[in-house]
Amino acid sequence: MNDLLVLVPGEAARRMKEGGQWGQITFRVSDPDNVGAVIAVSDGSNPVMPTPLHSANHFLSAGDARGQHRWYRAAPALHLLWWHARNTGREISLKAFKENVFGRWLSPSAVEDYVALTVSAEAPAEFPDINIPEMVAWYVTPAAARPVAIDVVSAEHGFPQLAGHWPVGHLEEKSVMLVGVGSIGGAAAHALASYGVGRIVLVDPDRLLSHNVVRHVSSVKHVGRLKVDAVKQELAEAWPATHVDALPVDVIAAAHLIRPRLRDVGVVLCTADGVAARRVVSHLARRARTDAILACVLQDGAIGEIIRLRPWANHGCLTCRREALVARGAVDPEPALDLGYGTGTAHRPMTAVGGDLHLVGQMAAKAAAATVLERKGHSDQKLPGEHAIFGLRPTLGWAPPFDLNRNGDIRWLPHSPPRLGCPTCEEP
Repeated sequence: MNDLLVLVPGEAARRMKEGGQWGQITFRVSDPDNVGAVIAVSDGSNPVMPTPLHSANHFLSAGDARGQHRWYRAAPALHLLWWHARNTGREISLKAFKENVFGRWLSPSAVEDYVALTVSAEAPAEFPDINIPEMVAWYVTPAAARPVAIDVVSAEHGFPQLAGHWPVGHLEEKSVMLVGVGSIGGAAAHALASYGVGRIVLVDPDRLLSHNVVRHVSSVKHVGRLKVDAVKQELAEAWPATHVDALPVDVIAAAHLIRPRLRDVGVVLCTADGVAARRVVSHLARRARTDAILACVLQDGAIGEIIRLRPWANHGCLTCRREALVARGAVDPEPALDLGYGTGTAHRPMTAVGGDLHLVGQMAAKAAAATVLERKGHSDQKLPGEHAIFGLRPTLGWAPPFDLNRNGDIRWLPHSPPRLGCPTCEEP
């Protein structure tokens, strides 16, 4: 059986730390998982008051509630004993435990065994070299007290924990528009949220169908739903700090709705299928003076590609980039993106696996986050180039720069200048 784990939500921890000498505890328990969470505490003999779990969707939101447990104020030496016993797989005597706790003692013989939490605000400072926690957990029996695992949910749960190590503030204030919420886009959405992007605007008119599930981040329970709604729900559960807008529209037909929104986003990331959608995003982003990232797979999933389009005078649009490559002897892969994937007679099969498509989405999200942060002055987020090509299952025969030979090969290319007379790049 797994070691017992005690979960202590932040509010429960706060009440015990600010309370008196002892109190009662009620746990909600899952015996199969051997885990219990504090759901109510008292200060001394005052009424036991409920404390919320850190997530309304937590698996212990429902389950058996069990009272007759305790918390005690404790001497720092007890927490040193807890640390030593945890690291050596031992117990301490009931006598040693009782001598180091304060408040009304609850004998384990009176209630059988019970879980006790002990609080010692002085312990971390008294033993600074070995990281003694302020709150620890015990399983108390008539013979001994056994230290058990504890997880105290920080009051700064989530991205505030990364403050000082990751530019949380510069990303939480930004919005990213994601056009296309398929296999690549769904993975990109989760990655953007994991970087701490404050708002994501999802744009896709399609529903999640049964043949999509083998490659999509969303599970079979969402089949039939709009992709934007399925991913929005998943992000709300996994990354509640990120606000998500769902727009079930086609970027081409609803260009008039997309255009004004682009002025309010830090970057637009397009993972949509088809030449037209990619060119529309390229054009709208250029006119809105917004950075754009385009991500796709080529050659039926053999190669991943990410293109960054900057709205700068010396940087060309998507069409300019493709024509510049053709002028140097490369093929233009864009037309193949219009053939469509699926299972019907009008489509060709998609041979890429979900993991590869998710990798492309994650790399595209990294490029989007890096673009936002580079504009904020984070020089460590500068990309090696503006056009990345990387091998997923490369095959021989493609002209440069798509002539990758090995899985995992990555090639970065510089930007291409605008073509003379380009209707997207030239100022209106």
